[in-house]
Amino acid sequence: MKLNTLFTKAFLLALLATSTLAFAEQDETEWNNTLKNQYFSGKTIEESSNIIELDAPIRAEDPALVPLKINTKIKQTNESYIKKILVLVDKNPFPFVGEFEFSPHSGKADLAMRIRVNTYSYIRAIAEMNDGKLYMSKKYVKASGGCSAPVGADLDAAMQRLGKMKFRLDDGVKTKEPTLVQLLISHPNLSGMQMDQVTRFIKKSHFVEQMKVSFNDKPVLTAKTDIAISSDPNFRFYFIPDEAGTLKAEFTDTTCESPIARDVCKKGNTYTETYAINP
Repeated sequence: MKLNTLFTKAFLLALLATSTLAFAEQDETEWNNTLKNQYFSGKTIEESSNIIELDAPIRAEDPALVPLKINTKIKQTNESYIKKILVLVDKNPFPFVGEFEFSPHSGKADLAMRIRVNTYSYIRAIAEMNDGKLYMSKKYVKASGGCSAPVGADLDAAMQRLGKMKFRLDDGVKTKEPTLVQLLISHPNLSGMQMDQVTRFIKKSHFVEQMKVSFNDKPVLTAKTDIAISSDPNFRFYFIPDEAGTLKAEFTDTTCESPIARDVCKKGNTYTETYAINP
């Protein structure tokens, strides 16, 4: 009798744990109660992978360097194109990851980056078409402590190379076709929740806030980003080199007194890098 009772209790506890975990993985309270109204009040969002698809690991190997890849299913044309993609992490202390604007000159609105994920959470990519229609793709990622993880490299050394940028075109230039380009930015992108391992003080946030990439002065990618972007930001995106010219990147950083508020912030510096394209 006692054995049956113990077995029953163990079974119920296991069932409860499974149900709790399942509920946690399906928890969209933050999105439904706050974020959806904050960013898309009164608007209809279609959850579909026909326009946009988010690729992310189920479990992050490093919560401070979670790879995200946004794949789009349509071409960027003057008649129909993805105008903007908003990326959110529901349960991050500051859910806003970035807002990325594209144009027909982008060729494709695909985007890859590395972000910080602070706890088990849904990550969302919401695409806005040029006609105003909204499409969303989401992934549930298991991670812990990404926003407070220490800066991997020596901070003094990181500050000395701050602002340096590099373009990479590993696949070469494809004339008049969407060409993949990688932009690497040297910046610690401090979250405001990281402890200095020597002084034991929390470092104030200091991150890339605005970024603009153009080709021959035509906009390719314009972004507003925040603390969830990992240190030394690394973006991959497309542009169309229809002629010889100059690929240009410009970014501005900022510092804020609080990692979760943007009412007391101070503009930093602006950095620029160019790259000659010869199709």
